[in-house]
Amino acid sequence: MYLRVKREDIVRIPPDRLAEDIDTLAQQLTRETLEGKVGADKSLTLIASNIQREGEGRIVHGDGAIYQKVKFDAVVFKPYLQEIVDGTVVEVLKFGAFIRFGPLDGLLHISQILDDRVDADEVGQRLVGKDSKRDVRVGDKVRARVVAVSLNERNPRESKIGLTMRQAGLGKLDWIEEDRKKTTERKAPPRKGRR
Repeated sequence: MYLRVKREDIVRIPPDRLAEDIDTLAQQLTRETLEGKVGADKSLTLIASNIQREGEGRIVHGDGAIYQKVKFDAVVFKPYLQEIVDGTVVEVLKFGAFIRFGPLDGLLHISQILDDRVDADEVGQRLVGKDSKRDVRVGDKVRARVVAVSLNERNPRESKIGLTMRQAGLGKLDWIEEDRKKTTERKAPPRKGRR
């Protein structure tokens, strides 16, 4: 999910800023241009550091700007299909819940919460299992699996990431702990009394 990678890219240095220190300018423009953007490898660049200019820049005829090649280290966020993520419920709607994990939100559709029928309680801002009575509310910590990823290159906050909690070991963290305790109790051998 979070990776530290080495990157190369080209930044445009506008002609009206050429009087400034080129190294400082290349660093500033690299951060402004690339941080918060989705790259060609479908990862979201969070931080660019150790930015170094590579060689001399190129001037494109008719533009006047310098196109400067830069190398840098980056911390990126890249959700993978089938990856297990821990997150927090940030919004509950009648069709599901939005889960924030890392810098993005994923949609947990109402059909992917429980193996039970789930109803929306819009007044109470929760999604409730009809038979199990388990519920999901804003602020709950959950563990889910990524089932769909479509990162929006123009606006990463509008990316579409689908999640599911309909498997063993997934769900609200409280449910996982309850299930673990039940399993442990069933497997524990009976205690023998002292003589």
